Amino acid sequence: MGCFASKNADSKASRLSRWRATGISFPDEVLELDKSVRTLDLTHNKLVDVPEEISKLINMQRLLLLLNVSHNKLKSLPESTGSCFSLEELQANENSIEELPTSVCSLIHLKSLCLDHNNLKQIPPSLLKDCKALQNISLHGNPISMDQFQQMEGFQEFEDRRKKKFDKQIDSNVMISSKGLDEGVDL
Repeated sequence: MGCFASKNADSKASRLSRWRATGISFPDEVLELDKSVRTLDLTHNKLVDVPEEISKLINMQRLLLLLNVSHNKLKSLPESTGSCFSLEELQANENSIEELPTSVCSLIHLKSLCLDHNNLKQIPPSLLKDCKALQNISLHGNPISMDQFQQMEGFQEFEDRRKKKFDKQIDSNVMISSKGLDEGVDL
């Protein structure tokens, strides 16, 4: 199974015709990039699921560092997202995502997870504990409370990593946004 195998049961032909109707296609040249793709930006494409054709990029599991699927119409991310084991940043803002696959907990190199303005009521319970490199999580505009977030297993370790990152920035005289140390969850 490749990096992105859609969990939807509809046929490949049905998905292809739906993508074509919205102007989405993947030229063969894109599929030949599998030896060099580090960043995949699929923003603003009206995607309702992640195209299965991307799974042909065999080396993407090993090489992909940043995946951005923001500003689409996704209700979920495929379970196979977790097989992109080198992924450091996942951006899926401004979609309709209702839940994250538990496989994201296996992304041990994930440093930043941005899921603003979706429909997430919770995130996988072991995410903060298992993603030991995670330093930034942004869940603004989701129905997740700060109390719920702070009660998650691994929250204190995540908080320590996050503070350590900000301490390094302050020690290096790096400017912090006017919001200060953003908690990543709307109160």
